[in-house]
Amino acid sequence: MKLKINGLNELQEAAQQLLTFAGEEKIFLFEGDMGAGKTTFIKEICHALGVVDVVSSPTFSIVNEYLIQNNNRPVYHFDFYRIKNLQEVYDIGYEEYFFSDSICLVEWPEKIADLLPESHIKITIAALNETERNISFVKIKT
Repeated sequence: MKLKINGLNELQEAAQQLLTFAGEEKIFLFEGDMGAGKTTFIKEICHALGVVDVVSSPTFSIVNEYLIQNNNRPVYHFDFYRIKNLQEVYDIGYEEYFFSDSICLVEWPEKIADLLPESHIKITIAALNETERNISFVKIKT
């Protein structure tokens, strides 16, 4: 599925479309250049899920946990941009997150490609200019 977003006001609808498209899938991989809007889109997805916590990039902590208000289920938000090696990912216990029944939103998944679950949603965000973005998503099942 491909969407053209013409401003922040269209992200809410894009988030709803992504969640509908995903169905039961729990792993979301976000790809795009620095500044493309990955974290901004993740904030909107969390809002659509019912997260009331402050959503921010876990650049230094690697993972943030948020709770969905109506069921207290966790949502995990990862940012692997600053990892130096895969041992750091093993050290945080990535398997407990990825293979749980919780939603995992992953920025910079290419840094840990060998560890990613085979089934996931791949989201690609491309900046066209200051306000416009192309967002595409595809289900990967192997």
